[in-house]
Amino acid sequence: MKILWVKAGGLVPPDAGGKIRSYNILRQLARQNSVTFFSFYAEHHPDMHAELKHMFDRVVMMPLRISAPKSVAEMRDYGIRLFSSEPYGITKYCRPEVRRGLLALLDQQSYDVILCDFIAAAGVIPWNCSTPKVIFTHNVEATIWRRHYEVATNILWKTISWLEWRKMEGAERRYLRLADLVLTVSGTDRDAFASLLDPEKLTVIPTGVDVDYFQPTPGEEPENSLVFTGSMDWLPNEDAIFYFADAILPLIKHRFPDVSLKVVGRNPSRKLQALAGSEKSIELTGWVKDIRPFLVRAAVCIVPLRIGGGTRLKIFEAMAMGKAVVSTSVGAEGLAVQSGENILLADTPNDFAESVIALLTNPKRRQQLGTAARTMVQENYSWTRVAEDFACALRGVISRTPTAPLG
Repeated sequence: MKILWVKAGGLVPPDAGGKIRSYNILRQLARQNSVTFFSFYAEHHPDMHAELKHMFDRVVMMPLRISAPKSVAEMRDYGIRLFSSEPYGITKYCRPEVRRGLLALLDQQSYDVILCDFIAAAGVIPWNCSTPKVIFTHNVEATIWRRHYEVATNILWKTISWLEWRKMEGAERRYLRLADLVLTVSGTDRDAFASLLDPEKLTVIPTGVDVDYFQPTPGEEPENSLVFTGSMDWLPNEDAIFYFADAILPLIKHRFPDVSLKVVGRNPSRKLQALAGSEKSIELTGWVKDIRPFLVRAAVCIVPLRIGGGTRLKIFEAMAMGKAVVSTSVGAEGLAVQSGENILLADTPNDFAESVIALLTNPKRRQQLGTAARTMVQENYSWTRVAEDFACALRGVISRTPTAPLG
């Protein structure tokens, strides 16, 4: 197959859930298919995208001047786009020069399929061309914004969340209907889109994990040690830590005053840094080259998410390393896990705290959960297997579109 993969926001370094998923699927696809990778993203230094040229047949990079998240400049840019019918998450990337660059590429080359990676890239896709077009959704973005709106207390943020929710709802409805195929990462996301689309246009591609890279590793687990992993510039992760600190941690400290939590992930906000400064039980690592040592040195991995969509790579990574995980139902939404068998799910602060305490006091139970978790992901969710399903879905949509050029 000749695949044109179009992605907003860049691909490397693969340090966030969507990037990790796309990077690993692309790496597998490129071994047996011709892949052109077209990406537009906030300019930054150092820019590693040139290194992708050894992986793909062709790489087209379009760095853009995009305001830093949560900056005054971003608020100004958001204000300029306030009355656009498109959500800010699309308009900040999908600029006229990007669309022109993509159209120029399509004038030079024909492809069997165009892959729109995340809804954020949909604004530049030429939806009227005859080549089959596939959207890889990763999340139900409108659901994420709705959940932001529901938990927000700041009136400005609540208003912004409401506007983005409504705009994103319209964008998802519009673009998903234009696509020839929509790929979701969970049955939960598929069901959320089922009212918009013919079921034949929806295919679930479960998330994966590198089971060779993430393996159980012997190491000391300090007593009463917890870990959370994830990009801390992603708002659902930040919200999860504040929720845990405010509502759950005090309950655990009542039993274990020396409990500690390492929050492992890039770009913690000043607000998070202030929290860690006042709450000595919480340590922020910032960006780390390798999260595995932090998972090894934790008794329990926590995922207290209240907001989110798609699937949680952080859970599969911890599971692949044989770690015991406590999560909310939202945190594990879309994953084929069984509470009590390979994970513990808890949705109230008291239940979450009790689940963590139960594991901290029972090393044998932690080991049982971790072993079952490792077995589940190893047998069902390697990236090789996920990419095979992905390629099969692409071949299917190509075969159903006879006007598309075949390479």
